[in-house]
Amino acid sequence: MNIELLNKINEEVQAGKFGVLCTVTSESGSTPRSRGASMWVRPDGSIAGTIGGGLIEYEAMQEALQLMNSGEASRTWHKSLTERDGMACGGSADVYMETIGRCDELVIFGGGHVGRAVAELGAFAGFRVTVWDERPEFANDEHIPWARNIACPIDKIYENGITLHERSYVVIMTRGHALDAEAVTVTDKKPGAYYGMIGSRSKIATVRKMLIERGVSEEHLDRIYQPIGLPIKAETPNEIAVSVMAEIIAVKYGADIKRLRG
Repeated sequence: MNIELLNKINEEVQAGKFGVLCTVTSESGSTPRSRGASMWVRPDGSIAGTIGGGLIEYEAMQEALQLMNSGEASRTWHKSLTERDGMACGGSADVYMETIGRCDELVIFGGGHVGRAVAELGAFAGFRVTVWDERPEFANDEHIPWARNIACPIDKIYENGITLHERSYVVIMTRGHALDAEAVTVTDKKPGAYYGMIGSRSKIATVRKMLIERGVSEEHLDRIYQPIGLPIKAETPNEIAVSVMAEIIAVKYGADIKRLRG
C-alpha cells in the first residue's frame, strides 16, 4: 500500500472517521491495476487512492458503500471485465474490502465530573471514547486525556466530527436539563447500539413531555435507558461510571437487562 494513503487513513481514523479500505488481492488477464492497489472509500462516497478508475472503481465504490450500510466488517468482491460493460480487456479482479475505524465507540454528551469518570472507565473497557461539551475548558485533552474531545455548540456536533453508527453507545449527562433535552433532540433518528440519559425519574418525565411536544419521536425516547445505569445505589462520579459502563457492557453482550435493572 502507498505510504501516503496509509497515513491518510490513520489520520482520519484517529479523528474519529471511518471508511472502507479496498485492496486488489488477485487479478488475471488485463486489469487497470495490479495486486496490492488500494483505495479508501468514505461514507460520503469520496475516495483517496485508486484501484484503476473507470467502471471497476465505480462499482467497487458502490460495493464499499453497501458494506458500510450493512454493518458487516469485510467482504471480497469479484469483478469480471466484459464487453457487455464496455470493457473489452477480458480480465478479472478480486477486491478485499474492510471497514476500518468503525468500532465500539462511547459517545458522551457532557464533560463534567461524571462524564469524565465514564470516559476513563470506557477507555479502560476498550471503547473508543468521544466526549462532547459546549465548554472548551471541559472538553479538552488535558481534562479528559482518554478521549477524543469536541467542544462546539450542540447544533454543530456533526460538522465537528461526531459520527453515530450501529456500534455507538451514547451517554447523555450534560450540565443541565435543557442541554440534555437538546442532546436527545439532535440524536433523534440517529443510529446507535445504546442510548442512556442521567437524571431522576421526575426530571426524565419532565424532559420527555417537553420533547414530545417539540416533535421528538417517541421511538427515540423509548429506546433511551433512563435513569441511566444499573441500580447499584451509586453516589460518587466513579461509582456512577461503574453503574453506567456495567449497563453498556450488558447491552453489548445481550444480557438480560430487565432482570439486571430489577
